[in-house]
Amino acid sequence: MPVTVVRFNLVEPDATPASLGARYRAAVEMAAYADDRGITTVQTEEHHGVANNWLPAPFAFAGAVFGATRQVAVTVSAIIGPLHDPLRLAEEIAVLDLLSGGRLVTVAGIGYRPEEYAQFDVDWKRRGELQDELLETLLKAWTGEEFTYRGRTVRVTPRPLSDPHPLLLVGGSSRAAARRAARLGLPFFPSAHLPELEAYYKERLVAYGTEGWTMMPAAETPLLHIAEDPDRAWAEYGRHFLHEARTYASWQSGEIRSAVKSAATTVKELRAEGVYRVLTPDQCVELGLESLVLHPLSGGMPVDEGWRSLHLFCESVLPRLS
Repeated sequence: MPVTVVRFNLVEPDATPASLGARYRAAVEMAAYADDRGITTVQTEEHHGVANNWLPAPFAFAGAVFGATRQVAVTVSAIIGPLHDPLRLAEEIAVLDLLSGGRLVTVAGIGYRPEEYAQFDVDWKRRGELQDELLETLLKAWTGEEFTYRGRTVRVTPRPLSDPHPLLLVGGSSRAAARRAARLGLPFFPSAHLPELEAYYKERLVAYGTEGWTMMPAAETPLLHIAEDPDRAWAEYGRHFLHEARTYASWQSGEIRSAVKSAATTVKELRAEGVYRVLTPDQCVELGLESLVLHPLSGGMPVDEGWRSLHLFCESVLPRLS
């Protein structure tokens, strides 16, 4: 049985508060529907100051999902670690871990947009140092014991439910990220299928005398939309996929490696490229991938069309997977 994921970033260009509120509520309702039908994971992420309203508060969204579900995990992939206050983040994750019964998975990266650092007056050049401090502080804070933080004695309560701590992974596509994960004995989440980086991480585990594991995207990890007539869906909704793909691509330099990076500049190119795929239920079943990532509200997709995709996936694909 493949891992089944429903992804939400709540993008909506030119949204009004009313339309965006409706989109947020629909996403929570979709998560509840997916949970009832055995979908494994809801995935969300963090970006700031984006004109198309990309979700900036993934933990608030995760809390709403946990309140509406009973089994599904929520993976925040990824937070921009240095933009968070370490003590407040430790508290927030601990509360969500307790609330959800241990269903929160946090991937901490350092991001790739200097403008996000500028918005929060955080020094871009210190991002590696700040990420180290954040991760080290979280691990100390979740013990519930006193420790020294920036020269003062502090204690974070409540302790989380998960033992020894909530699931925390280090994300990235650089050797520095792999070293950081290995040094701290934390799992590593490469941002793309990077076997050579996974091998380097394992070497560093041995060198540091720590233990860890990788959660790496498969070589093929398309974002999926399910439709009875893919040609019609591309014609009517292709602009939504392209908007999101172009937004994401505009943030990434040549050094950034991502499982969903697109070079397309037209809907036709995007369809041929295969990063975003519109499939019939039969085609989706035949993919045979290790994980299936459904993206029902991609790029401002109309909510009704998102529901059609999710219903087809849950009713005509999931029962046929083995």
